[in-house]
Amino acid sequence: MGKIVTGLFTSLDGIVDADDDWQFPYFDEELFARVLAGWRSAATLLLGRHSYEGYERLRVEHPDSPMLAFLDATPTCVVSSTLTHARRDGVTIIGGDPERIAQLRAESEGNVLVLGSPTLVRWLLANDLLDELNVTVLPIVVGEGPRLFDDMPTQRLALRLTGSEALRSGALELQYAPTTR
Repeated sequence: MGKIVTGLFTSLDGIVDADDDWQFPYFDEELFARVLAGWRSAATLLLGRHSYEGYERLRVEHPDSPMLAFLDATPTCVVSSTLTHARRDGVTIIGGDPERIAQLRAESEGNVLVLGSPTLVRWLLANDLLDELNVTVLPIVVGEGPRLFDDMPTQRLALRLTGSEALRSGALELQYAPTTR
């Protein structure tokens, strides 16, 4: 049985939208090595619709991105109530059924990695399906944009810090687990 884990970047003020590329200046060798380690631990990728569409745009806008090899090699499930078909092989569209996500975790031989997908992360937390919340806080204030815990469907959620490390770039890597796990 695997774990459902996140891989999220956030600004110091909690912005998680990467569409304007504010996070890229912090991608040094140290941070990229940690990203690669997360990719290597993933047996399956779990994405929300918006993040899936963003990664599909990456194919056109940055065809030399090292992320494309990872995306192509990793079975991917997209949680969506609006998509009906995938744009490429290896991608399965699934609905937002908590039992289906729990089954995905139970059948996984490694981690089920959630990249980005803040709406999906909130939903997983609210449904007690997320095992590990990994957040890299970048030392920048972005000011506007979607925040990780906007519209959280749960009033309060207690988390336990399970790891932390400051990187040379000033970024902080934080690992949390829900106290229910």
